[in-house]
Order: sequence, then structure tokens, then C-alpha cells
Amino acid sequence: MDIISNIALISINETLLVQLISFLIFLFIINRIMFRPINETIRERYAYIDKKQAALVDAEKDLNVLQKRIRESELAVKKESFESSRALEEEGTCKAGSIMAVAREEIAVMKKENEAKVKALLDDARRHLNEESQILAQTIMGKVLNRNL
Repeated sequence: MDIISNIALISINETLLVQLISFLIFLFIINRIMFRPINETIRERYAYIDKKQAALVDAEKDLNVLQKRIRESELAVKKESFESSRALEEEGTCKAGSIMAVAREEIAVMKKENEAKVKALLDDARRHLNEESQILAQTIMGKVLNRNL
């Protein structure tokens, strides 16, 4: 090997060829050891993320379906409760009407009984009043006339 004195920055000789070959070997090795596993890991992660996003979309659809079913069943339960409420109210109104009818009949019976009692008391009081008024009239007449009758 001759030493060539050269002022140029790049000299083309055997070392350039050796460097080029070693660089290519380095690229091949780094590609095998580092870039392929990283790219494979990246693809796996993208596939995993895509799978999870698809699962999330499916879960959201299921959630929407479940929410819709819940709303429908909630409306059905509300409707049923309103209907049962109305039925209970009507039943209560009927029972209240029958209770009122029974109470009116009892009141009418009690009124008749009380009227009979009052009439009996009035008749008794009139009879006693007549007797006492006769006694009182005799007493007053006896005193006015100054004699016993």
C-alpha cells in the first residue's frame, strides 16, 4: 500500500469498500435484531387497539340496546302502575260508595228509631203535662174561688 498524499476530504480506496460492506452488514443485523421485532410489536399493538375499538363499538351498541330495553320496560311498568292505580281508585270509589250507602241506611234506621223515641217521650210528656195542667188548674181555681174542688 502506497500512501498517497491527498488533500481531498474523501478518498476512494479499499477502506471505503470495507466500510461500505461493514455498514451493510450492520444494517442487516440491526434490521434483524431491532427493526423487525419493533415493527412486529407495533403491528400487534395496532391490531390489539383495533380489536379493542371494535369491542368498544360492540359494547356501545349493546349498551344502547340495553338502555332502549330498560326505557321500554320502564314505560311498560309505569303504564301498568297507572292502570293498577286507576283500578284501585275505582275499586276504592266503589267501596266508598257502598260504605256510604250502608251508612245512609244505618242513619235512616237510627233516625226512625230516634223519631220513635222522641215521639214516645213527647207523648209521655204531653200526657204528664195534661195531668199536671189539670191539677194546676184545679189548684188555681180552688184558690181563686176559695174552695176545694
